[in-house]
Order: sequence, then C-alpha cells, then structure tokens
Amino acid sequence: MENNQKMNDMTTGSPASLIIRFMIPMFLGNLFQQFYNVVDSIVAGQFLGVQALAAIGSTGSLMFFVIGWLNGLTSGFAIMVAQCFGAKKTDRMRHYVAMSVYLCVAFALVMTVGLTVANEPILRMMNYSEEILPAVKSYMEIIYLGLIVTIAYNALSAFLRALGDSRSPLYFLMISAGINVVLDIVLIVSLGMGVEGCAYATVIAQAISAVLCFFYIVKKYPILHLHKEDFHFSWHSIKKLLGLGIPMALQFSITAIGTIIVQGAVNVYGETYMAGFSAAGKLQNIVATVFVAFGATVATYVGQNRGAGRLDRVRQGVRCTQYMILGWSVIAMILMFFFGKYMTRLFVSPSQTDVIQVSVLYFHTVFWCYPFLGSIFLYRNTLQGMGYGFIPMMGGIFELVARTVIVLLVAGHTSFRGVCLADPAAWIAALIPLVPYYFCVMKKSGAKAG
Repeated sequence: MENNQKMNDMTTGSPASLIIRFMIPMFLGNLFQQFYNVVDSIVAGQFLGVQALAAIGSTGSLMFFVIGWLNGLTSGFAIMVAQCFGAKKTDRMRHYVAMSVYLCVAFALVMTVGLTVANEPILRMMNYSEEILPAVKSYMEIIYLGLIVTIAYNALSAFLRALGDSRSPLYFLMISAGINVVLDIVLIVSLGMGVEGCAYATVIAQAISAVLCFFYIVKKYPILHLHKEDFHFSWHSIKKLLGLGIPMALQFSITAIGTIIVQGAVNVYGETYMAGFSAAGKLQNIVATVFVAFGATVATYVGQNRGAGRLDRVRQGVRCTQYMILGWSVIAMILMFFFGKYMTRLFVSPSQTDVIQVSVLYFHTVFWCYPFLGSIFLYRNTLQGMGYGFIPMMGGIFELVARTVIVLLVAGHTSFRGVCLADPAAWIAALIPLVPYYFCVMKKSGAKAG
C-alpha cells in the first residue's frame, strides 16, 4: 500500500499554506546541506588557521559549480516526475525515474574522471598561490571522487520532493550533518589530517545521507519501486529529461562560473581578502537558503499544478511567494548590514580584525540587492516547473556576463569594493529575461499575470 500520508498533492488547498509547509523543511534541508562546507570552514579557520580557511573557503565557488550542476540536473529530472505525479500517471513517472538512474550514473562517471584530470589546471586559472594550491588540490580531488554519492542523494531527495515530501530528506541531512561535525573534529583535531580530513568527512556524511534516503524509499514508497519494464531504454524519454535537466544544470553552472571568475579576482588581493570574502560568502549563502527553498518549493508546486492543468493556481502561488520573498529580503538586509561583523567571528578569532573588516565591506556593498536575489529563484524555478528550460538558462548567462564585465573593469584596478559590485550587477541582470518571459507565458496560457 502506498505511503500516501507522506506524499503531498499540491493541486488542491490554499497555495500559501501549501508553499509555507513545504518550504520550511526545504529550508532546513538546504541549511544542513550548506552545513557541510560551513563546518569545514569553521573547523579549518579555528584549528588550522587563516591560510586553511582561505584554502577551503575559497573552494565554495568551485564546489557550487560542480554540486550545482548535479543539483540542477537532478532537479530537472524531477520536474517530469512531479508533472506525471500531478497528472496521476504513475507508470510513466516510474519510467522517468528509471531513465534518470541511467543518466545519473553516466554523468557521475564522466564528471569524476574529467574533473580529476582537470583539477590542477582549473585551480591555476583561479590564481591560487603556490602556498595554498596543494591543500586546495587535495581537498577537491577527494570531493570529486565522492561525486557518485553526491548525485545519488540529490536524485533520491529530488524524487521525494517531486511527490511532495520535503521532510524526509531533511531528517537524513540532519543525521549526516551531525556525523560530518564529529568526523571533522576527529579527523582534523584528533588525527591531524589537515584539509583532507574536511573533504573525507564531507564525502562520508553525504554517502550516509544517500544510503538512508534509498532505504527509506524502498520501505515507504511503493509508488517509486521500479520494475524491469521501467528500465526499458527510451531515447525519447532521455531527450525529454535532458531537455529539462541540462538547461537547469547549465543555469547553475553558468552562475557558478561567474562566481569562480569573481573568486579569481578576489584571490589577487591575497589571503586576508580570500578569507574575509569566503566567510562573507558562507554567511550570505545561509541567508539565501530561504530563497533557494522558496524556489525549490515553487518548482514542485508549479510542476504538479501544470501537470494537473491548474494554471490559475500557478499564478496564485507565484504571487504569494513573491510577497514572502520580499519580507525575508528585508530581514536579511538588516541581519547582514548590522550583524555580519559578529557572525564572521564564527570563522575566525575576534583578533583577526582585517579579515572581519573585509567581510563587513562585502555586506555593506551588496545588502540592498537581496530582493533581486530572492526574485531570481522565484521566477527561474517557476518557469522550470512549467517545463521551460531555455530562458532560465539565459538568466544565468546574463548573470555571467554582468559578473565578467564588472571583474574586467575593476579587478586589480580599483579597491576590493569594486569587485563586490559584481554580485548586485549579476542579480539584477538575471531578472531581465526571467520576469518578462514569466508574464508572457502566463498571458499566453490564459492565466492572469497580475
């Protein structure tokens, strides 16, 4: 008997209530996923010093490039699962899950080999100094070798969310995040492994979350139990999955390339700026996790309602989510402007005033633009949930161009504040194709876009 009480049909009921109830576990889950790299940075900064914090923390943009690709890819696959679930086509839904398994294994293998080979050339392009390069190289090699468990967790949790279950992936992440903390302390503090210990702790913790997620689906979700006929290979189905997965993955990775370019510009200013920028980025990512959760929630909500033909509910859900995003943006602006200085002390001792000042400078430069950042996740994920992949990808390209232009104009020519302006420019630019296209789509679909 199917575990219907865990599944969440989002085609009926109050849109605002459904979105909030789904979003909260999503937010907590994303928060714990952020926890991996944040804990690595905290332990490195407190126990190994500023150079280790600069080494691990500065990999955030590169990690976002790799993990973002996998997350976007699997989220795209899950859109088809959500649409089939909303349309009550469970046989077709299982077939898409099976085809997704083939694609996930293939991408994991190709990326592991390719990124391991290209590891050092990529890092040299990012202007890492010879003092930091060996540590960063070792850290990323271990992360790359663990990509198979990363994509496994992302895919399994995406399938659960497509059925409306955002709580179960959260519980597994909470468990693995706790394990990650323990492993960080044991491997680094007790065994003295250095930055490699952080990487091993991350991969092991992610593997545990993937295994827990798999066995939970086996036990609780008969609707996702795959049969031999589900694995019948279909190029048509593969193309449909890639048609959604690739643009979403590219959108994440294009954005990540922009952050890598900015990180390379920051690296020129030295370890103090690298450490301060890294700490600021980690804190901002935590605040932005609310935006990410709203986006992922809207993707599932829109996917199910699009599958059920309820475009009126799509419009209602987008409108109320926009209000909630604006509300959180105001809170985030206040937090980061006035309290960013104190939160940075999580990563470095209070005596590291230069590093803290760099973090504060970043927050004071970008805080006003958080409403634009939040709106990106809303409109991008709405369009993706409706099955449109190209325009969300174009939003990522607009981001990349804006960041690149700012970096080329200011990096090495002006102060660090000039480099910080790359983020606001990118956030505003991303909305240029997204917002008009959303209203155009809703108008053509016969739904009021007001």
